[in-house]
Amino acid sequence: MRRKRERKLIHEGGYVAEVPVDLIYMEEGWSPYLSLEDAGKLDDVREALRRGDLNEAARHGQVFTLTPVAL
Repeated sequence: MRRKRERKLIHEGGYVAEVPVDLIYMEEGWSPYLSLEDAGKLDDVREALRRGDLNEAARHGQVFTLTPVAL
């Protein structure tokens, strides 16, 4: 079993959160896997962004606003 630190992007509305997670690589099965804790963290961030609770989302990673670009 091997772990690798990655960042997952969660997009909700006009916000994106960059959340660090550990991906778990195993020789058997369908890897990579997320731990139950990291999966829950991503769900919590998504729900916080939906509610507009940026402070809660920022507890788990960086939060960015999306700005449309007019060409």
